[in-house]
Amino acid sequence: MKNYFIIRFAVVMLSVVEASFIFSQTDSIKTSQDAIYNRPFITIGKTNTAVGGYVEGNTNYFMEDGVTEGFSMELRRFNIFLYSNIHSKIKFLSEVEFEHGTEEIALETALLDFEFNPALNLRAGIILPQIGLVNANHDSPKWEFVERPLSSTEIIPTTLSEVGFGLHGKLFQDNTIFSYDAYVVNGLQENIILNDVGKTHLASGKSTEMFGEDNNGTPMFNAKMSLANRKMGEIGLSYYGGIYNRFNLEGNIVEEKRNLSLFAFDLSVTIKKLKVMGEFAYASVEVPEDLKDIYATNQYGTFVELSYPVLKRKMIGFENAVINLNLRAERIDYNLGTFKLDGSNIGDEVSALSLGIGFRPASSIVIRANYRYHWIYDFLGNPAAHLAGFQFGVASYF
Repeated sequence: MKNYFIIRFAVVMLSVVEASFIFSQTDSIKTSQDAIYNRPFITIGKTNTAVGGYVEGNTNYFMEDGVTEGFSMELRRFNIFLYSNIHSKIKFLSEVEFEHGTEEIALETALLDFEFNPALNLRAGIILPQIGLVNANHDSPKWEFVERPLSSTEIIPTTLSEVGFGLHGKLFQDNTIFSYDAYVVNGLQENIILNDVGKTHLASGKSTEMFGEDNNGTPMFNAKMSLANRKMGEIGLSYYGGIYNRFNLEGNIVEEKRNLSLFAFDLSVTIKKLKVMGEFAYASVEVPEDLKDIYATNQYGTFVELSYPVLKRKMIGFENAVINLNLRAERIDYNLGTFKLDGSNIGDEVSALSLGIGFRPASSIVIRANYRYHWIYDFLGNPAAHLAGFQFGVASYF
């Protein structure tokens, strides 16, 4: 079965290379695949090496059912990028993140791209798997809201960095681009369940050990296909999955293999001046039979975000400054299951609505004010708790 899969994969890749010479090429359309290089600090052709990054600071005031911890400020992220054009066909890119000051320090990206052909390129190192809309395109200055979408953090474990390798490429036809990514990675680990969160939680499966070894010797697989058009925007379909638990201990099988499958559909379109972005993510996780009432086997998350420029002109000395009005609606269900005892639905759901206004004196910087309201349903489906709050912040590339 494994050999059959490898043969099929090789045939598909060879077909892609052949097709690339048939399609005409256009590099003017940027896709989600370009996100890691679509950053203002990179000046390809002027210098071989560039250093840049972004900084994000916020204020927060939230209240849950009348209880608040008051007003606070944070330097949420300070990220440093390093890029080098080693050869006309070899690129290096890395990203180091300092989160909440220096509370968390992480190496998010450190990869090499070998560009054989627009349709066939090799990528290796610490990569950002292409899952959904945000994981590989997560830079704060690109977004109008302070918080990332719930589906992109609670269902898709953004930001997810993985050690791995694989292929990516593009096929061009007039104003349309088809892009693909396919990677083999170490994968998330067994803390997806039996974790401190007390629920199936993919983000809890992240571990620093992932950068050193695979916990079970069976890598996971990530793939994404996207279709972008200058007039219609971009849609994408992605997958991430494999065996997540440690089933083999010193050559002995100690438990059954348990599989994780994560699917995502995303879109980004512009209708006249209105920008519409959205994502739907669905996770299926194999869980031991005696834990199924507590740990979900299926969960999902979705969001839709609208952004409309209400004013674009010279303002307070800034040429082409823009003021955007923004709206985001989202929902996640941590557990789509039912209780064995009576068949009633398990709760553990969150719905949220966010309103915002953003001022962009330049495209690489945003000053944003957001209001968020959450309806939070517990495991038993009791009446919702209510969380609401204001956030004000700034995010900028440098």
